[in-house]
Amino acid sequence: MKERPLITPGTQAVLSLTTETQFAPNGVVSRTLFATANERVVLFGFSEGQELTEHTSTAHVLVQILSGRCEFTLGGETHSLEAGHLLYLPPKMPHAVLATEAFSMLLTMMKPEAAARVLTDIKATPATAS
Repeated sequence: MKERPLITPGTQAVLSLTTETQFAPNGVVSRTLFATANERVVLFGFSEGQELTEHTSTAHVLVQILSGRCEFTLGGETHSLEAGHLLYLPPKMPHAVLATEAFSMLLTMMKPEAAARVLTDIKATPATAS
């Protein structure tokens, strides 16, 4: 059964990431918050010691650490991350994650063609001074 995202595209929504994050003893809980054909946002709760073994994604990936601490291995290099850190992974970058303590993260994936459109839009929009 396909998971139904908490946010429906085209409708406004306000969520508390703290409230929506779920943890399971000795496990990893993921919840899809938003999904379209080109983007997906997933909230993860990892209990201490849990891991995702090395894998890749065809999407551009942003990972925001919300709470706790973890180790991300990117292309063979390990980085210690904690709440407040933001990580970018280009498509096809081998990566793995280990929860050095219970932690939560927000994962945003964007297909390369969608990311190219966003970057084109950003470059085409003149910057304004505040």
